[in-house]
Amino acid sequence: MERQLVRGFIDGSLSTLGVVIGASGAEISIIIAAGIGGGVANGLSNVFGAFTAERIEEEMQIVKIERAMLKNLKETEIYKSVRRKVLKKSLIDGVSTIFGSVIVVLPFFFALVLNASPFFATLVSIALTTVALGLIGLYLGKLSKENLAISFAKMAAFGIVTAFLSMLVEKGVHFALG
Repeated sequence: MERQLVRGFIDGSLSTLGVVIGASGAEISIIIAAGIGGGVANGLSNVFGAFTAERIEEEMQIVKIERAMLKNLKETEIYKSVRRKVLKKSLIDGVSTIFGSVIVVLPFFFALVLNASPFFATLVSIALTTVALGLIGLYLGKLSKENLAISFAKMAAFGIVTAFLSMLVEKGVHFALG
């Protein structure tokens, strides 16, 4: 389940970071709506995508077992257990994606309440996302017995690179469209 949790969180935070940076020239309420809307859509997409992919993977394994046993397993507890596991993995993937997106959008809620600028909220969002990804890196480093500082830095770098590229896209679009 760690795989779905980590993958979903990374996906939700990085994709939403791109959305909020792309919308950073707008009013804060629009940035919040775009970030939350994109995060929820991404989360639901991940639920359905993960469910479909995991179900197919598990179904292929069941078919192999059925062929070896010369027996249909569709009505067995084994099959039902596999289906529950697929559903659980899918939900974890989608919920962690939405959670990752909320982390990114959180600074904009505070900016709205504190009357701060969208630019300042964007900088805080980038920093918060980078730290959150670094913490995921620490977790992964601990699991894999890697150097924790390097693991933190690698994951934090994904946030910084995503922010940088998203800013280039945002500036490029504004430049191109005038």
